Parts: sequence; structure tokens; C-alpha cells
Amino acid sequence: VLTAPLPQERGGNNSFTHEALTLKYKLDNQFELVFVVGFQKILTLTYVDKLIDDVHKEFRDKYRNEFQQKGALGLLNGTFDFKDDFMRLLRDAEESSKVRAPTVMKTFEQSLKSQKTVKCMIETRGEKPKEKVKNKKNKGSKKEGAEAATAPSKAPAGDKQLSAAGDKEELTKDEILQKNREEFFRRHMKAGEKSRSPKPDAQKEKGKKPRVWDLGNSNAKVLDYSNSATNGSAEACPVEGFDPDMALGDKNREPGRLYDLEYESEEEAEEEKVVQNTSKPSAKKGGLGGMFGMLKGLVGSKSLTREDMDPVLEKMKDHLIAKNVAAEIAVQLCESVAKKLEGKVMGTFTTVTSTVKQALQEALVQILQPQRRVDVLRDVMDAQRHRRPYVVTFCGVNGVGKSTNLAKISFWLIENGFSVLIAACDTFRAGAVEQLRTHTRRLNALHPPESHGGRTMVQLYEKGYGKDAAGIAMEAISYARNQGFDVVLVDTAGRMQDNAPLMTALAKLIAVNAPDLVLFVGEALVGNEAVDQLVKFNKALADHSMAQTPRLIDGIVLTKFDTIDDKVGAAISMTYITSKPIVFVGTGQTYCDLRSLNAKAVVAALMKA
Repeated sequence: VLTAPLPQERGGNNSFTHEALTLKYKLDNQFELVFVVGFQKILTLTYVDKLIDDVHKEFRDKYRNEFQQKGALGLLNGTFDFKDDFMRLLRDAEESSKVRAPTVMKTFEQSLKSQKTVKCMIETRGEKPKEKVKNKKNKGSKKEGAEAATAPSKAPAGDKQLSAAGDKEELTKDEILQKNREEFFRRHMKAGEKSRSPKPDAQKEKGKKPRVWDLGNSNAKVLDYSNSATNGSAEACPVEGFDPDMALGDKNREPGRLYDLEYESEEEAEEEKVVQNTSKPSAKKGGLGGMFGMLKGLVGSKSLTREDMDPVLEKMKDHLIAKNVAAEIAVQLCESVAKKLEGKVMGTFTTVTSTVKQALQEALVQILQPQRRVDVLRDVMDAQRHRRPYVVTFCGVNGVGKSTNLAKISFWLIENGFSVLIAACDTFRAGAVEQLRTHTRRLNALHPPESHGGRTMVQLYEKGYGKDAAGIAMEAISYARNQGFDVVLVDTAGRMQDNAPLMTALAKLIAVNAPDLVLFVGEALVGNEAVDQLVKFNKALADHSMAQTPRLIDGIVLTKFDTIDDKVGAAISMTYITSKPIVFVGTGQTYCDLRSLNAKAVVAALMKA
């Protein structure tokens, strides 16, 4: 007997699996009933959904009066004579699910082609071309008529006689083509003569002159780097000017604190607009009409049906898709809300729209607050007690901001007192190592060793390009353990989810080094693509892993959140498809532009009209 609570429906999923047993259930919100059917997991019973629906309808209709009089709780100790009905429904469900015999291919005699005679299938030459010629003649005659109507009145008398003769005698195809061709050339020759006009000043001077920009420097020697003494060597390059205020952004922030994502809700302003709009027509219609207009959308003591909710749910689905929620997930969310509300008795002063909207908001907040919460600082301190570094691996597709947000997370960890070793495992993209080297130099400028008792707070571990990423990560973790670093951040190369060799290499890196946290870095700009990326990344990690229990994605870093305004649907899509939390949110270009997800703020932006 299972003592676990009934799982909440998620996207229309009404099944629960425990070891070798599978349970499917259906809720009746009107009478507070639960219908459960259990069967062995190994069996593939296609009629289970039909059986549970038929039992639900039969049982509810048979005992409807008793439920309305005593309620479901008042009948718990009673007995129900339903065995014969259940066996009958079970036999009907089994009969309906029997495999139908495969359809037999028709013989030639049974086909329509066999009924045709050979004579009707033979095409006589010249029939269709004659029809085409006839049609072309008609078109030609119409064109001639139009040309005659638009011709100038000062046409010569000879032309009029020719046109009159052409009307009487039918022209051949070649004559029509020749006449149209002459007319075409005559018209274009006249247009060419009109357009030609002498332009003596239009001749350009020979020779090419350099372009001079208004705000630029006209001295070309300033831009000449051909005789530079550095010749690209990092040691000889002068140190670039670095403004700490630009890198930090907000000066009034609290060091080391990860602020929540903020969003200013405009619900109050919308409510005022609605009140103003409803008050105007009521004044025109008079007191009685205005009162009925106000109460028109209210439903009193009525159980919700699917027909009542369908128009509202359709608008909600379109609204979610417009806010960048993946289309498939938007449909599943609306289906889940419909099943949750079907049969529920509404209050006296409640509308269907407000009820559906409230249920959808609660479902969205629940999705953005997964059961497992990732607390990075607590896990780092736990790894410190075991005298080992805490390892975080970043993965994702190309150009989503893995290296930039890795630097932001490094800055956040340093401000909380942890030393960081950055492992440059992107050995493919040109400039990837140099990018991390620049971030390391800037982070050391913001937090020099003198401010931390002579301890270097951030360091880069790199082996150049073209090397094995898994081997570099292993060496970096070993180096961090020997040097006493608290956290190792592993940067990997961007890869598309359909690239099998690169996904195999990523699975190898994760399987060999066993990081404490695997973060998927994804853009907030994507819609349906977010679902495809996460599903295929998890599938690739599971397929190409060498362990019995493969390591999958543990959390999400949502980047470029400052570029989407209120189209925050990617956050819903990513957490819904993986049930993993969004650990960090990137909101800008400075090191301080890192936030934690505020579920209520995201849902408020998502539900904004």
C-alpha cells in the first residue's frame, strides 16, 4: 500500500510509478472523488484511460443523488453495488482495445483504374494544344481591343483601316506575336528618348580618394600598427586602462549579496483602467442596466465545465506563447489548469476569467519553485570541511554567455571570501583563453592579494588550444586541491545539441571529473528552442555517459534577461521541461549584474497584458 500523497498533476500527467507498479488516477472536483487504477508496470495496457473515464462517468451518474444529499464523506462507510458494472466496463474496454486486423491491399480488379478502358486513357495529339491556341487567340483579341480603346485619337487613317480589317479577319498566332512585339518596341523606344537627357556635370573624377569621417582622425599614422614592438606577445603588451566603477556598476550594493530579480507590477493601474472603462457605459445605460452589466460576468454557486473555460484557456494559451513560452508547454499548462478546475464550484462573486487566471498563476509559481533548491555557498562550505574544491561545470550552446557569466559568478564567490580557479577547457573557440585571461586580470585588480592577506583570489588554469578538455579539467581540479582553492569553475566550448561528437566529449568530461554542479547556460531570448536544447543535452549526457546512473543537468543559468522586457517565457519553458531550478540570472554587462530568480516577479511579468 502506498502512503505517499497523491502527486499533483503537471501538464496533464495523471500517472504515478512506484517500483514495479503504475497507478493512474482521475479527479472529480465536483464530488471530491478520486478514481485510481493500478497495474503492473511491465504491462502495456492501452485501454486504461478509457476504462477509468467510463468508470468515472458510470459511478458518478449512478450515485449522483446520494452524493448531493449526503456528500462524498458521508458515504465512506457505505457499500456500493458496482462490481457487475465494473466487470462490464472492463470487458468493453478490453474488447475496444483489441488489435484490429491489418488492412488488406486492394487488388487491381478492385481499383478504379481497372474500370477505365484503354481507349479513354489514350490522348489524341493536338486536342489540348488547340484549346490553348484558342484561349490565346481570345486573350490576344481582348488585348487588341484594350489597345484600340486606349489608342490616341490622332492615329493615322491607315492604322484604323488595319485595325478594322483585323477585327473582321481572325489573326494567326504568329501575326499576333509579331504585332505585340512591334508595339512593345515602339513604346519602349519612346520612353527611352524621354529619359535620355544630357548630364555634363555627372562625370566623376578619376582616381580613388580615402573617406574622411566627421568624428574620426584624419591622421593615418595613428592607426598604423605594422611597426609595433609588441608583435602580439602578452608580456610586452601595455596594460589597458581599467575603470573599476564601470566593471562594478552599482556603487550602493552590498558586497557578496545576490539580489533578487525585481519587476514592478502594474496590476493596480490595470484595475483602475478597468473600473474607469466599466463605469462609462453604466452611466449611459442608466442605473438598472449598469447593475446588470456589472453582474453579467459573475457566476454564482456553479460548477465549472470545460465549455466555460475553453474560451478563456485559448486566450491564456495565446498570451503565454506571445510571452515566449514554448507552444507545447503552453498547451500542457492550460490542459493542467482545466483538469484542476473542472467540476469545481465557484464562489458567488467570481468570474471564470479571474478563476482561471488565479489557477494559472499558482501553477506558474509552483513550476518556478522546484523541490530541490541549489545553495552554492552552503555546498562550497561543506566541500571546505572535507578539504576538497567545489567543482562547477558550465555547458550550453554557442554564444549564450558562458564565459561572461562564469566571470560574474567568480566575482560573487570572491566577494563571499572564496578563492576561485578558472579552468579554460574551451580549447576550440579562438580567443576563448584570452577572454578568460582578461577577466582574471580584472578580477585580480578589483580584489588584489593585498586585500586578502597576500592570497590570490582568482587564477586561470589553461593549456592553450587543441587539447583534450576532460584532461585539462582533471589537471585543474588536482591543481586546485594541492594549492588550496575553494572553487573550480570549468568553462567548456559551446556546442549545438545535435552535434553528436561534441556532446560525447562533454559527457566524457562530466563523467570523468564528476563535478558537484552541472549548470546549463541558456538565453532568455529563446522560445521553443529552449525545450529542444535542454531535452537533447540531458539525453546526450545520459546516452554517452559511462556510469550506471548518468549525471544530468543540475541547474540553469538564464542569461541576457535584461534584453527581453516582459517576454520571460523561457524561464517557464526551461524549468518545466527539466524540473531543475534557475540558480543564477544574468541581467547586464558588469560583474554585479547577477541575480537570483524571484518566481513571483517573473509570473507578474508573464501575466502582464
